[in-house]
Amino acid sequence: MASAPGKSFRQGMSLIEAMKMFPDDDAAEAWFMRVRWPHGPACPECGSTNVQTGAAHKMPLRCRERQCRKRFSVRYGTVMQSSKLGYQVWAMAIYLCLTSLKSVSSMKLHRDLNITQKSAWHLAHRLRTAFEGGGGIFVGPVEVDETYMGGRRANMPKSKREHLTGRGAVGKTAIVGAKDRATNQVCAQVVEHTDKTTIHGFIAEHTAPETTVYSDEAAVYASLPNPHEAVNHGNSEYVRGDVHTNGVESFWSMLKRAHKGTFHKMSPKHLNRYVREFAAKHNLRDLDTLDLMGTVVSGMDGKQLKYDALIAPNGFASGARA
Repeated sequence: MASAPGKSFRQGMSLIEAMKMFPDDDAAEAWFMRVRWPHGPACPECGSTNVQTGAAHKMPLRCRERQCRKRFSVRYGTVMQSSKLGYQVWAMAIYLCLTSLKSVSSMKLHRDLNITQKSAWHLAHRLRTAFEGGGGIFVGPVEVDETYMGGRRANMPKSKREHLTGRGAVGKTAIVGAKDRATNQVCAQVVEHTDKTTIHGFIAEHTAPETTVYSDEAAVYASLPNPHEAVNHGNSEYVRGDVHTNGVESFWSMLKRAHKGTFHKMSPKHLNRYVREFAAKHNLRDLDTLDLMGTVVSGMDGKQLKYDALIAPNGFASGARA
């Protein structure tokens, strides 16, 4: 495997190498089996490792425990469950999403994997559900900031623009994020409001009480219980010694470049999955490509995202044309 440029300690994987590793569904299925169950298959229902393998059946594994007898495959109990896409398609989709810095659109997956755009869109969101990385309590110092996603008001149709009142972030979707300078990890999530209760709750969830927090001059940060310092962006102050939010703003920059350059649209309804994808990719970016792919497979376990659930209302606008 070739070393990835820019991070010489990482072991990358070229597209040719990925194609050789996953030449067909059988090879890809065997890889998923090794990653999900490194010590041999385990029944997803009862956890038993007394499992029969090798059956010529769409569910080739069977639990031998008398009280269970569950038939299953490596798809069962993961985001791949009920998918008709082949294992090769799943493996190559993981590779393409992880090795594209600004991710990959459903249209490109549709063309590269020879599947429908609808299937590619569902597949990509299933993978975003599986993305994991970071977590735990940040020890800091921690940079905290919020940003807003949405189109420019000047580019909106008059029918939508005339209903917007106020300035700045009106009509946009808010995201709050934090970056731990000690570990270089980030966490971020879509929020409905940027009020004190929401912002303080997010900080309390991800930082220890004694952790120093750096922010901008927004009033919502003024009453934080944590040790706190702020820079005044309104007065063109962006760095004062160690006090700045440049790290978390760099994360916003990557997310917004993906918005403009890859996806062109991230609807409020699905935005949190995109945020989750980019946070996980940031947190895991020092891993070798194959280890990174394995982390995503591990994150699939115990999760599902059926198509009906994907398109169901969740309180945020889908941005679909009326």
